[in-house]
Amino acid sequence: MTKRIMIIATDGFEQSELLDPKSNLENAGFETTVVSLEEGEIKGWDQKDWGKSVSVDKTVDDVSVSDFDGLLLPGGQMNPDILRMNNKVIDLVREFDRAGKPIAAICHAPWLLIEAGLVSGKTVTSWPSVRTDLKNAGGNVVDQEVAEDGNLITSRNPDDIPAFSKAFISKVKEMASQPA
Repeated sequence: MTKRIMIIATDGFEQSELLDPKSNLENAGFETTVVSLEEGEIKGWDQKDWGKSVSVDKTVDDVSVSDFDGLLLPGGQMNPDILRMNNKVIDLVREFDRAGKPIAAICHAPWLLIEAGLVSGKTVTSWPSVRTDLKNAGGNVVDQEVAEDGNLITSRNPDDIPAFSKAFISKVKEMASQPA
């Protein structure tokens, strides 16, 4: 059965952190669904300026965690900062965690894990400016390309995308094969 991945993002997502893992997931045979706050398109940020737009498949009001095998949270500074202020987004992140499904967050996206209360006692990594927030939330912060702890997978930046994607794909396959 095809594995389905929800990607939650909004305007200002780091372009490479959505498009590259999305492509890697699809190349591994997974189905991806881009979920956002509103219908239409969301615009990426490409290092120092606006980048490509991505079509939104569904809104946060129209999805159910039970329809997905994992959650991908791309970074960018604006994207997770906007998303962490939306209760429905935070509820979805918490629901993925309660269901024990893999959650992959890169760069600034661990802000969403903090907001959802998922970091305490977990080994995590992120963009350098987010690390103090992770520590203050009770996380064990490391500086490595991928940190895996239970169902959480975190990475630091776009350079980590190959290892980040590989770890997420492996975790989704592993957890989806376990009996419910």
